[in-house]
Amino acid sequence: MSPVSKPHEIVERALELSAADGCVVIADEHSSANLRWAGNTLTTNGVTRGRTLTVIATVDGTRGAATGVVSRSAVTAADLEPLVRAAEAAARAAGPAEDAQPLVSGVPVAGDFTDAPAETSSAVFADFAPALGESFARARSGGRELYGFAHHELTSSYLGTSTGVRLRHDQPNGTLELNAKSPDRSRSAWTGRATRDFKDVDPAALDDELATRLGWARRRIDLPAGRYETLLPPTAVADLLIYQLWSSSGRDAAEGRTVFSRPGGGTRIGERLSELPLTLRSDPDEPGLECAPFVMAHSSGGDASVFDNGLAVPATEWVRDGTLERLVTTRHSAGLTGLPVSPAADNLIMDAGAGRSLEEMVASTGRGLLLTCLWYIREVDPATLLLTGLTRDGVYLVENGEVTGEVNNFRFNESPVDLLARAQEAGRTEKTLPREWGDWFTRAAMPALRIPDFHMSSVSRGV
Repeated sequence: MSPVSKPHEIVERALELSAADGCVVIADEHSSANLRWAGNTLTTNGVTRGRTLTVIATVDGTRGAATGVVSRSAVTAADLEPLVRAAEAAARAAGPAEDAQPLVSGVPVAGDFTDAPAETSSAVFADFAPALGESFARARSGGRELYGFAHHELTSSYLGTSTGVRLRHDQPNGTLELNAKSPDRSRSAWTGRATRDFKDVDPAALDDELATRLGWARRRIDLPAGRYETLLPPTAVADLLIYQLWSSSGRDAAEGRTVFSRPGGGTRIGERLSELPLTLRSDPDEPGLECAPFVMAHSSGGDASVFDNGLAVPATEWVRDGTLERLVTTRHSAGLTGLPVSPAADNLIMDAGAGRSLEEMVASTGRGLLLTCLWYIREVDPATLLLTGLTRDGVYLVENGEVTGEVNNFRFNESPVDLLARAQEAGRTEKTLPREWGDWFTRAAMPALRIPDFHMSSVSRGV
């Protein structure tokens, strides 16, 4: 077998080499392309490619099955057998796996399993790059400097198991972050987009948005900490609700450890979380936000199990019309809790009906704050899902339906679950780039939310 073996051949050969009672192999073929710019000038670009192979061995024992997981990058033919043996040795050295289940079987073989991996290249920027160059010229003439980067990656994943699962998924993922600064660096504004192919990204429109925000920032107003009526844009809503999804383990809730635990025992499933008709859902087939329709778990954890690899991931409503419907479970944790099996998908959508645009929400605001985005989000209390973090790249004062200036940044203390309960209005759902979690989670569509009393706990002077 040559060092350039096709990924499906790598998977098959690893399964052949396995002497364990069960084996799961995941080959991830990565390719990426990027552009970077500063001061209205393109600075760097590049293309990379790579391979990561994960081997999961299961060994049956008198007290249950044990697992060993080993991952390596740049795997060649010579590396393959040592990698398989290392996974088997790790399984034999481990104790019984708490999440042990029979490996998934009976899944139809993917018709494209033996196809070559998809790849990205600099051609993904063929239309975007010239439009970006035109935006540089417009920004320069308008007294703005543009900084930022565009990144596109394509991962082809091949999943094979000793029980006959043969599945394949191609995942494109693109992000754009654009920052505009005044020449004296006293004013700054940010915007970002998530995209599958950069065909739906308009640099001129983004530059216009940033020019408007820089204009707002010409007037500076200092405000104290406190509770303010606040408009959270879709990117900020996404960051908060992604963390809520990551904290929605059914097992943890059933064991009384999270905000979704019912006092006295059980979970809060069936409880109304919001008076607004909000539906929070995941769907692998969501147009423009497509993700893997089956489980690809490289390791086990509270809400994932390597034994579930190949299990179908259906469309799931986590919250329906304001009521909590589902929590994340594996087959193992579903059996422990009596909850339905609900694997997490790699996207998140909130539907709020025919909401207004963010601009229309601003126009109907008497006095309040308009945020740009949040960052440095950290958990304070899992029992309430209280989070803290900072505002970033522009907090604006709205008075009588108009933005009248930029105010100082704040530290906030809020729980996304509490925010859903207090939200007075949800805007129009739109695809958005989560600013804080964009390195790990990019496929989101959210509305803006109007919160009557968002808690700005202290003034932040350093951002």
